Amino acid sequence: MLRVNKFKVLSGVAFLAALLLFGFGTQQISPKLQEKIDNAVQTTYEVSDFGLEHISVSSELNGQTPSELGGENLFKITVDGSILGYVYVGQAPSMKKIFDYVVLLNPDRSIKKSKILIYREDYGRQVGSQRWLKQFIGKKSGESLVYGEDIDAISGATISAKSMTLAVGQVLESMQILDENQVF
Repeated sequence: MLRVNKFKVLSGVAFLAALLLFGFGTQQISPKLQEKIDNAVQTTYEVSDFGLEHISVSSELNGQTPSELGGENLFKITVDGSILGYVYVGQAPSMKKIFDYVVLLNPDRSIKKSKILIYREDYGRQVGSQRWLKQFIGKKSGESLVYGEDIDAISGATISAKSMTLAVGQVLESMQILDENQVF
């Protein structure tokens, strides 16, 4: 009996240690997601050989931005030492789950393209259509992004579309804050 209780205690301690080590670390990009990001960069910028350099944002500055910039989610795209643009990778809520998206930015931080990378719901996939997502192209910080007014609504994907509109607007606001703090 004592041996079983000792095993349970040790198992519980190991589980809590793993949770602390892996649950609260910086967000790491999975190989599947990284492949999708690379593909989005290649097709959007029409390059095959490029570099992605992580842009580190201090926790103090991250606290001032509406988008989470503390993990591995903001990158500079370089080709032969020149800046081709920027990549922001984020997650947004859908009806019951979350989806992964990417916002590809020009060197002036205007939107070149946005894309849903991984969508985990059975319904609402219309949010990933390029026909709808192209509304974000060319948008810059300071421009209005209101779902149903500036950005067309989607029947059957209302929650995801509102969430994506809000997320893209927050990315643009965050880029403006980073610009003001001379991160770029």
